[in-house]
Amino acid sequence: MSCPDCFSGHAHSGTPLGEVKKIHGRDTYVAEPKNGQSAKGIIIIVPDAFGWDFVNNRILADHYAAAGDFLVYLPDFMDGNAAPTWVLDVMPKALAQGDWLMKPWYYCQLACAFIPFFFRNGFASSWAKVASFFEAVRNNEAASLPIGVAGFCWGGKHTFNLAHEKPKSTTANGKPLIDAAFTAHPSNIAIPAEVEKVRRPLAIGIGDRDMALNMDGVNKIKKIFEGLQDVETEVIVYPGAGHGFSIRADHSMEDGQAVRQATEAEEQAVAWFKRSFERAGYKQ
Repeated sequence: MSCPDCFSGHAHSGTPLGEVKKIHGRDTYVAEPKNGQSAKGIIIIVPDAFGWDFVNNRILADHYAAAGDFLVYLPDFMDGNAAPTWVLDVMPKALAQGDWLMKPWYYCQLACAFIPFFFRNGFASSWAKVASFFEAVRNNEAASLPIGVAGFCWGGKHTFNLAHEKPKSTTANGKPLIDAAFTAHPSNIAIPAEVEKVRRPLAIGIGDRDMALNMDGVNKIKKIFEGLQDVETEVIVYPGAGHGFSIRADHSMEDGQAVRQATEAEEQAVAWFKRSFERAGYKQ
């Protein structure tokens, strides 16, 4: 389920280094390997509720590209209907104690953001957009390169489904849409149904204080993963971390635990993709 933490956190103050391009018909933020290096694979980010133009998501794309020599795509899968970033300012006011006279106004503002977001970005309508983009990439620039998906919060459910077996997660000619998957603090995962069907390498980064996927759910996922045949999986639990920790940590607290754990989740993802891409055996 979604929770207030899906719409809470902090926007970063950095400046993205990539470019906006039209990729397979979708506005896409593109981050490329540094110093003109050849890409060792393509990472496609399916973002949190704040979408493709949220500065945090773009900076994360830059980090993946630099750390792994990956070509990274961050497409607009929401067709311009991402949650507005002003929600990050309103949510803590709505949840804070006191100021009861203003509470109705805060809740009204949040409703004006949430209702359109959920109406326009349900999985039933967004899955086809996501899957068709991955298929286009696989059939073109990734014909001889590995593809990884990195999904966060809203994008976590898509990530699990992309890691399933055919026919839903393959191209028309039977190629898998992805070679590896990473998700941090996924939401709305159907347990056990969407977990049992995983057939591609899948890693999860999750906090033990996550409201959308609690530790009972995490332990169920771990148990299912243990029973999967010939599928590489990984679950790393970040103590004290809540939902959204890998994307929306407060970077003004440079030495804080939240920033360290966000960095560790980045490193987890990059290491997972490097390892999985090597095993995929593409010749470059």
